Amino acid sequence: MMSITLMKKNAGIVLKKKNLDQVVARVGLVLDISGSMRKLYKEGIVQKVVERVLAVSSQFDDDGSLDVWVYDNEFSRLKPVTEFDFEGYVDHQILSNDLVHKFGRNDEPQVMEDVISKYVKEDPSKEPVFIVFINDGGCKRGIKKAIVESSDQPLFWQFIGIGDSNFDVLEKLDTMTGRFIDNANFFHIEDIDRTSDEVLYNNLLDEFPDWLKEAREKNVIQ
Repeated sequence: MMSITLMKKNAGIVLKKKNLDQVVARVGLVLDISGSMRKLYKEGIVQKVVERVLAVSSQFDDDGSLDVWVYDNEFSRLKPVTEFDFEGYVDHQILSNDLVHKFGRNDEPQVMEDVISKYVKEDPSKEPVFIVFINDGGCKRGIKKAIVESSDQPLFWQFIGIGDSNFDVLEKLDTMTGRFIDNANFFHIEDIDRTSDEVLYNNLLDEFPDWLKEAREKNVIQ
């Protein structure tokens, strides 16, 4: 298994290339736990996703931790994960946690409202927030409201579609109207487990630099 040290090194190379190595940001991870995701949880692939996003988060997060949500038709805001306690995180905090509703239908808008609530109302800051949102298809159209509403806030949504399902809602993000700033990006990876760190991190951090620049110009972040 690849160590977190090597993942951090690979993430660091991409951060430097994209001039993000001096950026301080808060990082959140939202994980789909609807029924179609069951296999990816059971096979440990979601655990690896947590580790790979943590490798980015630990370098530009303000406190080195990664905030985590899971959702199906309900959602849970979980204990943040750090590089000191990431091993077995998915098993302990999600799969063995009876308080987490799992393997139901998917309902993205309500978890998105909770993400906005945390960073905008409960714990506001002018520091940018980078949200990595993992979904395996069939995203609800209601996500538009949350994205538009948060477009004048220091919040950037990076959606990753995994698997071979239907991503028509997410594919239309770039043409979504009514926003103060283009605050969302989407890319699709059929098999995230076979995708190299370099490819994953390049895609993950593709539009974030452009958003940071515009958000500074429009005084959304400092």
